[in-house]
Amino acid sequence: MKKIILTAVLAVSLMFAGMTDSAAQLRYGVIGGATFSKFNKSEIFKGENMTQYHAGLTLQLKLPLGFSIQPSLIYQVKGSKLGVQELTAAATDLSVGYLELPVSVQWGPDLLLFRPFLDVTPFVGYGLNNKVTAAGGEVTRNSWNDNGIHRWEYGLGVGVGLEIWKFQVIGRYNWNFGNLMDFTSDAQDGIAGAIVNSFEKGNFGGFTLTAAFLF
Repeated sequence: MKKIILTAVLAVSLMFAGMTDSAAQLRYGVIGGATFSKFNKSEIFKGENMTQYHAGLTLQLKLPLGFSIQPSLIYQVKGSKLGVQELTAAATDLSVGYLELPVSVQWGPDLLLFRPFLDVTPFVGYGLNNKVTAAGGEVTRNSWNDNGIHRWEYGLGVGVGLEIWKFQVIGRYNWNFGNLMDFTSDAQDGIAGAIVNSFEKGNFGGFTLTAAFLF
């Protein structure tokens, strides 16, 4: 699955690069919004939604028949509140900040005043920082090996959007594939060890609400 996602992102990016001579159809912009995510699998912890954010730059290339391609380069923070099953007082927060490359493939009719569209977005990302906070206040930062967190992520988003003049809003559900935690890590003690050893295969999943302004 990882190879499929990486290939899709690369293929769409190359297609985009080969079409940039259509300058009249190319728009640049800024993008940002809210990220609602949680960890989806754990033997001990109950994942609860954490609200974070994403922001960056985007390019839009309009194509015939209502299609458009919109790659972005963003900083996105994903995380989860992890309450111990049947013991909600013992909570742990986990968040990871990624440099992410989503490539949005959109289709929708241009209705002159506005354009509704469907959105499919493969993405890849690389972790820049992480933070693990236990209920007692113990904090571990940016220790990838000790925390056992994989830096690379990849996945797929599906959603709907609306474009009015230079403004664009997209609501998208995102699936992260692969395994967030590395079970071969040396993390065995303390908060990090407890978290790593309690997770089955799983990753962040959730909803993003994104707004963009296109120049």
